[in-house]
Amino acid sequence: MNDRIIKALAYNGKVNVTCIDSTQIVEEARKIHNLSPVCTAAFGRLLTVTALIGCSMKSSNHKLTIQVKGGGPIGTMVTVSDNTPKVRGYVSNPVVDLPLNEFGKLDVSGAVGTTGFINVIKDIGLKEPYVGISPIITGELADDFANYFVNSEQTNSAVALGVLVDKNGVRKSGGYIITPMPDATNDEISILEKSIYEAGAISKMLENNLSLEDIITKITGDKKIKIIERNDFPKYECNCNKDRMKSAFMSIGKDEIKKIIEEDEKAEMVCNFCNKKYNFSKQELEDMIF
Repeated sequence: MNDRIIKALAYNGKVNVTCIDSTQIVEEARKIHNLSPVCTAAFGRLLTVTALIGCSMKSSNHKLTIQVKGGGPIGTMVTVSDNTPKVRGYVSNPVVDLPLNEFGKLDVSGAVGTTGFINVIKDIGLKEPYVGISPIITGELADDFANYFVNSEQTNSAVALGVLVDKNGVRKSGGYIITPMPDATNDEISILEKSIYEAGAISKMLENNLSLEDIITKITGDKKIKIIERNDFPKYECNCNKDRMKSAFMSIGKDEIKKIIEEDEKAEMVCNFCNKKYNFSKQELEDMIF
């Protein structure tokens, strides 16, 4: 079953909600990068929130890049998205293995760390890209991105991210972002907070076969939500090709390319995002320097 994103309004347009089932995206990433369980959970959460933010961009030419570097053993995680959203990314250390945390769950915080920053770069066609930076507080990522929205985009948003993993792979993955508008009343916000708490983890709701529409109803406490967009196209997809890899390879300089020709007579490049290999023959290398 394909992943889905739904955008909805609650309380007569005073609350904006975006919700995603990202199970296939995260499973594809797990297989491509051979992720350990805790890395699957951490990277899956990041891919999920990247898709949620990416789908809010207006144009197919807009590009979102997120970097998470928290000082933990997983190292740096980078994700990229367009507005489809098609997401991709890589993890510095994809095979971190940690004991379960005190709650008997995968120790995402321990893998990510709590001493670094989230960097969000939005290239939306302006003279300079927008860059937002926010400290990592918990390493669990959902609260960290809620903190990012407050610090960098001046919006109070509730963020939930969850990935269920077992020995066979990703069972369920998803997330949501809820943003009350300025005209939301204190009573409506109180109902929201209570409903979010009572709803529990989104990964559990997905595992219990709740639809995204049902989940939005449950987390908002509003039985009259208005669906404004349904998107059945989110996916993990890399846009690499040989021409792009050639351009990247040429950036090492002609002298380095000459060395490679003399020593190896060929070269291989591997895409960080999808692990696809690109081979360049001696003739192709020589064409790069003449």
